[in-house]
Parts: sequence; C-alpha cells; structure tokens
Amino acid sequence: MSKRKPRLTDHTIYDIAVRTPLETAAKLSAGAGCEVLLKREDLQPVHSFKIRGAYNKIASLTEAERAKGVIAASAGNHAQGVALSAQKLGIDAVIVMPKTAPSIKVEAVEGYGARVELAGDNYSEAAEHCKQRIADTGMTYIAPFDDPLVIEGQGMVAEELLDDRPDITHIFVCVGGGGLLAGIADVVQKRAPHVTVVSVEPEDSNAMQQAITAGKPVELPHVGIFADGVAVKKVGTHTFNIAQQHVDDFITVTTDQTCAAIKSIFEDTRSIVEPAGALAVAGIESYDIPKDAVAVAICSGANMTFERLQFVAERTLLGSGREALYAVVLDEKPDALRSFCETVVQDRNITEFNYRLQTRSEAHIFVGIGTKHDDDKTQFEANLQKQGYTYTDLTTDTVAKQHIRHMVGGPSEDATSEQLFTVGFPERPGALRDFLQLIAENNCNISLFHYRGQGGDVGRVLIGFEAAKDTDLLSLLKHSAYDIQRCNSQSIDIFL
Repeated sequence: MSKRKPRLTDHTIYDIAVRTPLETAAKLSAGAGCEVLLKREDLQPVHSFKIRGAYNKIASLTEAERAKGVIAASAGNHAQGVALSAQKLGIDAVIVMPKTAPSIKVEAVEGYGARVELAGDNYSEAAEHCKQRIADTGMTYIAPFDDPLVIEGQGMVAEELLDDRPDITHIFVCVGGGGLLAGIADVVQKRAPHVTVVSVEPEDSNAMQQAITAGKPVELPHVGIFADGVAVKKVGTHTFNIAQQHVDDFITVTTDQTCAAIKSIFEDTRSIVEPAGALAVAGIESYDIPKDAVAVAICSGANMTFERLQFVAERTLLGSGREALYAVVLDEKPDALRSFCETVVQDRNITEFNYRLQTRSEAHIFVGIGTKHDDDKTQFEANLQKQGYTYTDLTTDTVAKQHIRHMVGGPSEDATSEQLFTVGFPERPGALRDFLQLIAENNCNISLFHYRGQGGDVGRVLIGFEAAKDTDLLSLLKHSAYDIQRCNSQSIDIFL
C-alpha cells in the first residue's frame, strides 16, 4: 500500500505560494467611511489564490496517484495553479481548456510545463472532455473547488488575515464554485466566529446565492462571462454546506460596479486585477458597513487579457455613478444642438454624443453626461424637463451600453417582420460562420448585426432577423450552442 503524503499540518503551502501582503487602501477607506484592507492574492506566483488549494491537494497525493499524473479542466486560474504545483512536485499534468481560452492563459499553463488540450467552446464542454480523458488515462483529477483538501488550502488566506489583523470585523470574498469562500468561512468559524463573512457574486452568476435560497446547490441555466473567473453554473456540495452554516451574508454586484471596483483598486495600489478579483471591493463599495469596522476585500486574481481593459474603462464611469446615458428627442431645426448644450448640458462634461436624423421634424441623440454626484444627475434631468425635451434614461440599459452607443443608424423602413435578439458567441475562429449557416438553414434573413469584442471568451452580438410572423425564432435557435435571448431594450424602440 502506498504511503499517503503529509497534509497541510506537515507540508507547507509556502513551498510554492507566498504569504501575500494585507495593505491599507486609503481611498477606499475614505469612501467606505471605515478602514478597508486589501488581501493581495493577485501577487501570488500565478497571480491568483488558486495555487494554494491546488498545491495542497497535489502535495497530499499518494505515490501511486502521483505516478498516474494529474488532470484538471479550467479556463484560467485553476489551470495555472495545477500546472505550477505539478511542475514543482515533478508530476505530469494535463489541463483541458476550452477553445475560447485566451492565448495568454494557454501559454501561461504551457509555460509551467503542463500539456494543454483544447476542447469545447466553454468550461462545461471542456469539463466533459476532461471526464473522458480521466476514464481513458486513469490520471488523478484535481477539482477546482469542491474538494476538502482544496478548500483547506484556500483557507490559509484566512489564517494569514487573522494572524496579521486580529481586529478584522468583516471579510468580503468573491465566489464562483465556493472554494475560497468555504475555506475562509471554515477558518473564521473556528478562530474568530464574531467576524462577518460576506459572499460576493456577479448578479448574472449568483449560483451560491441561489443555492442558499433553494436550500441546496442548483444549476443556473446560463451565467455571465464578464467575471470569467467565477462563471460557475453550480457550486460544490462541500462548499455549499460550509457556506450555508458559516457565511453571514450573500450579495451580488453589477458589471458596472465591478468595473468601478477595478478602478478603485488601481487608484489605491496602481495594480490591475481581473473582474473576479475586484468583486470583493465592489461588495464593500455597495455594502452598509459600520464606521468602526475593519473590512477586508480579497483581491483574488489578476489574470486578465489586455484587450479587456477598454471595456472595463468604458463601464467604469457608469459603475461609479460618474456617467449617465440618455436618449433625447431634438427638434430638427437650425441651432438645435447648440441650444441643447447651452440650456441643458451647460458646463457638464459630455462623455459621448451621437446624433441621428429621425424625421424632418425631429432627431434623436444618444448622450453621455459626466456626473459628480446623484444631485448632478437629478439637476440635469430637471434642465431637460424645464426646456421641454422628451428623454429616456438609459443608464441601466445593458443593450444600450453594449451595442447602441457604438452604432450609427436608425429604423429601416424596408425591414418587415423584424425580430431582434442578443446572442452570445464563443470567441473562436469559425463561430460566426457556423451561426450564419444555422440561420441560412432556417431561411432567416439578417436585417441588423452589431458585434463588439470585449476581450473575453464570449462576444455579444445584437442581431435582427426578418422572418414570417408565425416563425418562433427563439425556439428555433434555442437548440444551438449559442446563448440567444429576445431583446426588449428601451433603446431598441428609440433608435432602431
């Protein structure tokens, strides 16, 4: 019988991970009205906390298990943690990644000596391929979160926190499958049960929050992909059980709030974290924290492609409440634009201005206004009302932010029986061709198409189809691998 390797009590995670600093965030503290600290897990060798759990699991394998090699399915951070841990321990590693994984992440995994296999357009498809490879090879599977040893390894974050600052009152934790949350909550319950642990998820990927509401892990039909590091459809059984018992609150934040949090972290540290890595700060910025609190945000990772920064910067103003978006109807007459700027905009900063002639009597504009505070936005709307303008507030309209603000055009008089949808495309070669083939097979004519890359593994498209009125396109296309939903945005009715 093979002798099992020592566990966390005997081997040390610091053979490979580092004890990350706990830094005071001056600007965040001023904004929150209490002391805010950042736990800098983005400074780990793989720029993510995932190295802790991966190494704890792999270092605990028997000699027989090590000899078989290890295998994992991951789109990023867990992959790098497994690859580096296996390299450190001299173990063969295979990482199954989706074909849509950014090349920077694939190259990073290969740089740590692991063999990468690309399969599927998303994590779920890659995970299915991984199951087959385990059956074929007998390699040892390293779970990304739902494993007691992985959870135990992530819990070392809390051990460090409580050693460094015993006076901590709140810990905000980003959540995907729940490994980090469970690890921290378990340690806090044993060492400092008075500390409030808060789970923070994207509002479009809140698998843990929904599991708590349902009383058991549930599978979400789809998840948002902006914070790809936590885009998990179903949390683990182990992680759920610990969270249900020991986590105090479960909250969600928006994409705009997450972008604003990335900026907040940058302003305090001059470092750029990935969207998942900023969730905890977004949670602090949206939470009612007592003034005497000492709140910690776990900056969980910094593995973001450079191309995503443009999207982040674009949404940051909205997330911090510093920009408002409006559709405004102008009289189509000379001097209308100048009059609008003089009487309504006044000395405010214009962040965006799009003009389109609608009819010979009126035009529609899409305008972004820089706002310093809520009262400024209220006063801007008061100016619109005073001058008699018809307007629509589009600040929270996702389609307007993702598509309409980047489009030029108006309604088509010739497009009859038009149906509009938003579609999620896997960012891989041939994806658009495959989708168009599906459309052609169903005799649908495209009347509108707008795509804008966001630097992630899924691109968002606004698309219009001409089809017979009795054609149920949503049902027709739902069987495909694409995330397609009927579009009911206010901005569609106004501009298209």
